[in-house]
Amino acid sequence: QVQLVESGGGLVQPGGSLRLSCAASGSISTFNAMGWFRQVPGKQRALVAWITSLGRTDYAAALEARFTITSDNAKNAVYLQMNSLTPEDTAVYYCVIGSYDSGTYYLTHWGQGTQVTVSS
Repeated sequence: QVQLVESGGGLVQPGGSLRLSCAASGSISTFNAMGWFRQVPGKQRALVAWITSLGRTDYAAALEARFTITSDNAKNAVYLQMNSLTPEDTAVYYCVIGSYDSGTYYLTHWGQGTQVTVSS
């Protein structure tokens, strides 16, 4: 069993910042990557960013300038710092865990998701 627990979502004004956190627990020793996806209503879930246990990061190109993914391997945690938020960033944000090998990420588990709403 793998548990991913997200926190930090909420309502923020346009131009504001928000930091999401995710803690992983359970049978996670075989995984070496964590990340974030998001889903806008009516659309498919889409990649935000990945980070490996060695610190490699990969971002959705459109978000890299404003979002930063970090991790704390000792805590089995991943974070997403989101800056200069716009209403278009409104979505459910999902923490994910998986593996990275030879340039490919393999997603295996999803968190429950946390709502981020950007509105004045």
